[in-house]
Amino acid sequence: MKYLVLGASAAGINGAKTLRKLDKNSSITLISVDDKVYSRCMLHLYIGKKRNLETLSFIDKDFFNRNNIEWIKNKRVSKVESKEKKVILEDGTFHEYDKLLIATGSSAAIPPVENLREGKNVFTLRNLEDAMAIDKLVNISKTAVVIGGGLIGIDIAVELINRGLKVHIVEMGPNILPMQLDERSAKTYERELMKRGATILTDKLAQKGVLDSENNVVEVILTDGTRIGTDMVVVAAGVRANADFIEGTNIEFDRGIIVDNRCQTAEEDIYAAGDVCANKPGIWPLAVNEGITAAYNMVGIDKKIESSFGFKNSMNFYGIPTISIGNPNPKDDSYQISMYDDGQIYKKIVHKDGIVYGAIFQNDISYIGPFTKIIGDGIAMDSIDKNIFKIGYGDFFHVKPNGEFEYKII
Repeated sequence: MKYLVLGASAAGINGAKTLRKLDKNSSITLISVDDKVYSRCMLHLYIGKKRNLETLSFIDKDFFNRNNIEWIKNKRVSKVESKEKKVILEDGTFHEYDKLLIATGSSAAIPPVENLREGKNVFTLRNLEDAMAIDKLVNISKTAVVIGGGLIGIDIAVELINRGLKVHIVEMGPNILPMQLDERSAKTYERELMKRGATILTDKLAQKGVLDSENNVVEVILTDGTRIGTDMVVVAAGVRANADFIEGTNIEFDRGIIVDNRCQTAEEDIYAAGDVCANKPGIWPLAVNEGITAAYNMVGIDKKIESSFGFKNSMNFYGIPTISIGNPNPKDDSYQISMYDDGQIYKKIVHKDGIVYGAIFQNDISYIGPFTKIIGDGIAMDSIDKNIFKIGYGDFFHVKPNGEFEYKII
């Protein structure tokens, strides 16, 4: 059996590792554009001088040798020929497979803002080369514009501020972290950022970058006419799946590769996992789970993703822990909101007809654990007569006459 894995991040590495665990003898080859294995989730820490090349890695130095996995570095895939069961690389070489795992992740997208894509000092943060280029320019910069106030954008902004830059955050939503938080919880972090000199511009869009004679963006103009002088621009405003090479196959694609609950694509013997997949939040635990699930099915052991629910975000900017699960911003007035707010501790739960759809716990994250299960599985809570903010796992069980515990809510 020949296993071929494309991609050396969370899904690809865990997929390859699991393949070797389940199949001690077959050939496993991993191909990646990278020549290092590192956590993309921690790239901002490289900019902040909190991690180096070695501590960005999430595998042991002897990982490939110990697991007898052939690693082909610095190679990009140009085409998958599913009928012939081979993968063509950009240099014209090819590799055959019996089972294929696509875990090529996604790339950051730069919006079609005038001069932004042409600017030499305009960056995204999706790979190690991005982090190294930003780090180098930070040393000779005083100001930065971060376009996009989501998790990646705020991660970057925090580290740039720590490096001494004046940072301007431009976010099209009503507050920073609009996908994770509501206005109240976002304001907590906005205040902390502004205390450290950041400028936050919400409900704003970048319209144009002004270039100097060397094609560096020296000013960003917003749609409302606001002009921001800058030494560098970092864009954190969306991603696209790295899957151009599937053209000509029967693999279904809709802003990402479509897979079933076994991580199998519409093509026989081709699986996909991680950020390259459609309709999945790009979070590390889900990518790992998908890589492992794909590997089991590749070796013929039936395994399903028990829950693809991954809309759980944890953050801890400036020592303020926050966890957001599901959708904490109700779609309309038919939803109920339970809230606790003493000015420091903030807790909010969005529910409707006994079903919880979203939750935010900030500054006190105790009792948050059960809500991952409650929200992910759509468990009804009608029968629980208790303070909603103090529900624990034990509230979902009762003792049968014979002394056994029984799950009482389905």
